Amino acid sequence: MVEEVAPLKEEAQTPVPHAWRDTLGAIVDSFIRGDARIGQDLENVEPISEDRSNACRDNIAAYGPVTLVQLPEATWNTSVAMWQGDHWDCLVDLWTTEEDRSDLILHVDVTEDPATAFRFHPYLVYVP
Repeated sequence: MVEEVAPLKEEAQTPVPHAWRDTLGAIVDSFIRGDARIGQDLENVEPISEDRSNACRDNIAAYGPVTLVQLPEATWNTSVAMWQGDHWDCLVDLWTTEEDRSDLILHVDVTEDPATAFRFHPYLVYVP
């Protein structure tokens, strides 16, 4: 049995909390669908602008001819969260049909929200 990972307010990298994984997967699915504004129809997700969404798609295209796929369970073995004093930076490894785990990551800021527990702010897809 896998031990449940909770959000930790530690300055060191920690595994991505289990409670966030479905939402992060849904954000990636938003990219796969080609939504004009990433996160636009997702609960507890602050959608990013169309310009920022296009910048993410441009970064994916610049990476090479790849096709993003839904996040497999193995994603959580290498993706991380880091407490930044008032939010978590969450770096999610992205997967493609061409190479499995790619060098691309999705960067999402996660904040505490009294009404919903957490609020997700997708930032950018890029190669670190």
